[in-house]
Amino acid sequence: MENTFKYKLFKKNNFFFTFLISVGLLFNEPAFLFSIDKPGEHSFYSFCRDTSETDSTYKIEILIPTFLGNEKRNYYGNHAPSRLDLIWKVYLGKGKTVISREIGEKIWAGAGWTGQPLLVQEDTVKYLIQGAFDHFLKKINAETGEIVWQYQFDDVVKGTGTIWVNEKADKLADRYVILQGSRLGVENFLDSKYIPSYRAISYITGEEFWRLNSKWTDSYSRDVDGSALIINDMAYLGLENSLFTVFDPDKRKATIREGMLQPKIILERKLYRPEDVKHHNYNVVTESSPSLLGNRIYIASGSGHVYGYDMNTRELEWDFYIGSDIDGSAVVTHDSCIIVTIEKQYIKGKGGAFKLDPSKDPGDAVVWFHPTNNSEFAGWKGGVIGSVGINDFYRKDNYPYLAAIAGIDGYLYVVDHRTIEIGNNVLGPDSLTYYPTPKTIFKKQIGPSISTPIFAGNKLIIAGYHGIFLFEFNENLTFTLLDKFETTFEATPIAYDKKIYIASRDGYLYCFGNKKNSNK
Repeated sequence: MENTFKYKLFKKNNFFFTFLISVGLLFNEPAFLFSIDKPGEHSFYSFCRDTSETDSTYKIEILIPTFLGNEKRNYYGNHAPSRLDLIWKVYLGKGKTVISREIGEKIWAGAGWTGQPLLVQEDTVKYLIQGAFDHFLKKINAETGEIVWQYQFDDVVKGTGTIWVNEKADKLADRYVILQGSRLGVENFLDSKYIPSYRAISYITGEEFWRLNSKWTDSYSRDVDGSALIINDMAYLGLENSLFTVFDPDKRKATIREGMLQPKIILERKLYRPEDVKHHNYNVVTESSPSLLGNRIYIASGSGHVYGYDMNTRELEWDFYIGSDIDGSAVVTHDSCIIVTIEKQYIKGKGGAFKLDPSKDPGDAVVWFHPTNNSEFAGWKGGVIGSVGINDFYRKDNYPYLAAIAGIDGYLYVVDHRTIEIGNNVLGPDSLTYYPTPKTIFKKQIGPSISTPIFAGNKLIIAGYHGIFLFEFNENLTFTLLDKFETTFEATPIAYDKKIYIASRDGYLYCFGNKKNSNK
């Protein structure tokens, strides 16, 4: 009740607060730092520091601005704790969602896939941005769990957003923009005329800037789960209608269309072929987030393709066809390759993970394939739903390049993604072609998972339906389970300043860390 009261009070006086902050900017000199060369300091990663004449400092730093941290989708935070002591938890709520006309509605609690929080620091205080199944996007104090504001969507919020820093904004409230998707709306169906399932919201105030109508296409979904990629103030995103969409996120470029203020669309490209629609029975849904490697943007689609969009020609010029459903995002490695995950669906062989070299023609691009076992769980038949986690950002000189894969088969696999097992080729998803396979470093049964494993230094964190597990490994590649916490997780965590933040299907958002007086 107290949080709700504060939010309503803030909303009531929002014009006054925004006016005060905006006036303050007139007397300050903003400084923005951007770099795309260093992992973690990229086109997303930015901060604004405004210093007044009295030397008082107001600083906003975007620490984790998008799903899996950066344009390579390989950054998860800085330092992890050595225990999973409960620091705090906050109830996110529950909400109704409609599966289909035939199945009807369900009540979901907490947050699920992909569900990774974003992280921002204001002066010395950190804040999380977390979507939830109660239909609200929330700004949460990362130190206490207190909810600062909430913005209501028309349905459950599943995916992770992206924070864009608008350098050209007229005022502070417009400078920090959250781009966030949701399911299609509990009052909507696939054939509804308008479904505004993607929106821009002020990080400062929680107020809406614009909303985007997700068009009806051959895909059987009009949700938005992916996280936008921002390059030179232009946004790139695959919607679940499987339109790769390039748009200008600036609200000043938005126009009234179909009765709502919508962003300026630069272009759209279909992430499927006509034959895919028939083969997948309209399941050509794109749920992944795009990644950047060189002059191409790579995005995986449920149509069975991994596409490369050339930023010069503005066309999909690279197409690696697998044929299965693909939910995970393409993760960029230090050796200019991408790793993509494969679900066991629409294919004769097994699902798993491919490492691809996109500098080569698609027919010659496979570096290796790592299969997982066929295993039915919650409607899935096997393979990998989440993305692959890699340690490339955190790796020390005497450590190998590791990739962590969490399967529906209940196993966590850790492989050396630079080393091939000599003389051991494996059958690919088509059950016809043999491929090299990477060297397995560690394998552990943890239960089924659709979450993405994350690294932080020499620690590995993986969540799943049986709980969250915290591992540590040394230079001899000996993995030790430090701690675990049992509840149901689908979301992906982040690790920062020796704390782990993750939302659960039990209804709560958790903060774990090291308590000084722990009984463990």
